[in-house]
Amino acid sequence: MSLNSKLKISVSNPKVWIVIGVTVAGVLILTAETRRRRLKGRRVREDYGAFVERFELLPFPQLPPPAAKQALSGLTFAMNDVFDVKEYVTGFGSPDWKRTHEVAGKTAVVVTTLLKNGATCVGKTVMDELSFGITGENSHYGTPTNPAMPSYIPGGSSSGSAVAVAAELVDFAIGIDTIGGVRIPASFCGVLGFRPSHGLVSTIGVLPNSQSLDTVGIFARDPSILHRVGHVLLQLNPVEPRRTRRIIVADDLFQLSKVPQQKTVYIVSKVTEKLSGYQAPKHMNIGQYILSNVPSLKYFHEQTSNLQNGTHTLKALSSAMLLLQRYEFKTNHEEWINTVKPKLGSDVSDYIHAVIKANHENIKAYYKVRTEMRAALRNLLKDDGILVVPTVADTSLKLKSKKTLLTEFHDRTFSLLSITTMSGCCQVTVPFGKHEDSPIGVSFIANHGSDKFLLDTVLDMYQSLQGQVNAVTSLPPSLDLNGNMEASELLKEKGNAAYKGRQWNKAVTYYTEAIKLDESNATFYCNRAAAYLELGCYQQAEEDCTKAISLDKKNVKAYLRRGTARESVLYYKDALQDFKHALVLEPQNKAAKMAEKRLQKQVS
Repeated sequence: MSLNSKLKISVSNPKVWIVIGVTVAGVLILTAETRRRRLKGRRVREDYGAFVERFELLPFPQLPPPAAKQALSGLTFAMNDVFDVKEYVTGFGSPDWKRTHEVAGKTAVVVTTLLKNGATCVGKTVMDELSFGITGENSHYGTPTNPAMPSYIPGGSSSGSAVAVAAELVDFAIGIDTIGGVRIPASFCGVLGFRPSHGLVSTIGVLPNSQSLDTVGIFARDPSILHRVGHVLLQLNPVEPRRTRRIIVADDLFQLSKVPQQKTVYIVSKVTEKLSGYQAPKHMNIGQYILSNVPSLKYFHEQTSNLQNGTHTLKALSSAMLLLQRYEFKTNHEEWINTVKPKLGSDVSDYIHAVIKANHENIKAYYKVRTEMRAALRNLLKDDGILVVPTVADTSLKLKSKKTLLTEFHDRTFSLLSITTMSGCCQVTVPFGKHEDSPIGVSFIANHGSDKFLLDTVLDMYQSLQGQVNAVTSLPPSLDLNGNMEASELLKEKGNAAYKGRQWNKAVTYYTEAIKLDESNATFYCNRAAAYLELGCYQQAEEDCTKAISLDKKNVKAYLRRGTARESVLYYKDALQDFKHALVLEPQNKAAKMAEKRLQKQVS
């Protein structure tokens, strides 16, 4: 039989066509699936899954002169799906909530305020369902990808807002912090997170979780933007008398945390030494202080423990916080949950239904703890105190962690967060580098109503803190952080090593970081000038040498290097004067003698 006959027989066979059809369909399905995955990956890369809905709300028009320029002009922001926007349905992180509610008739006051001050809104972000969670995972809308650690949780409940800021999709974002909804994701994503004093930022047009604890919080990467947005939302007076700042380190809370206390205290101590108006940090056991000043906590300690130590005190405080939240959440939303019976994610469903079924017998005690905590923190911090605490006890967890891990994570996290939540104080979490490759945050807490004082403090300290964080991160583990070597000196040594290795740009970077930490050290400027000379950056070298000489009139190397820089750009007379100064200070200096002879000929 010929080959052509075989082909005719095969093609005419119905079974062959079935095989061909299945094969082609399989290829098409595979191609479509590959394309879908590629598009999904592209979408994650573009917005990190942060947004649940994209739209644009333009700022109000700028008033003509002599009206001042809008404070937030040119800035973009996002908000999680708990803020009302006129003609949009507020989703509350739940498709069933969105399905059973009408479009909003008005825009939330806080959103309108931002628009009036020149900011542009670009959409709503993903959040935990019904604002009830702290991991940032949402089974309906997906979990926003943590830009700092993609396989780890971003933290919640305002996960999408934190991710949008961390991924540089917006300049700032707003979210709700009830029991940590802003502070946790800010810490895990490595950005600034501000929880204002309770009741000072309007929550009109914001879906309530627990109104006694809810606050509108702010995320930002830049402390100056955080400062500006905070001033707008809090309607703060831009001018305020400068006060001395008392720094108080809560030693016992750092014992609960994986954030190294020694590292944190070292950084804060070094920064406050160099900045004016700061007292040296003092240390205290905040758990013991609360035990002595919040007597109503005795109603909340577990049967198996007592309140004789600070750890149990903080556990009791977090219990009071969670009971208050659950009571108010039930009051707000029980009817809707029982009527609609919403489909909830497995991690939220059991918890929400337990909240709805719970009976509350000692409701007055919840509010009494809150009142006593407010008074206790007011007496401790007054109008000049800043309490330093770890933001979260643990580093970020992996996505879809086991319930046993989550339970312990919740307990440890709530113990730290309950201090600000139950006192109503203001708190800013500040990025403090990484621990075990995970971003960590350290928080500064000020008295209720001292929001401007706190925002000013963070703005004042931020650059110095980050400089010290970067320096300490590069320290070898064996280095004693009790002051045996300044971080700036270590950076200088790193610069020297880079210089010797002919890595001039790297040397400039190290010397620059050292200067940021200590601007009064002439050697740092002089050494950077040497690296600039090697790079042919003569003007920068001259400027550094001039600065070094202003700090140390007897710095021979600075005169020699400035002379070299000036000679290189043909300023022979000025260069000659520098080499003569060097000879006055060091008559036997051979390099200065040779340069003087050489330049005498040029000048004459």
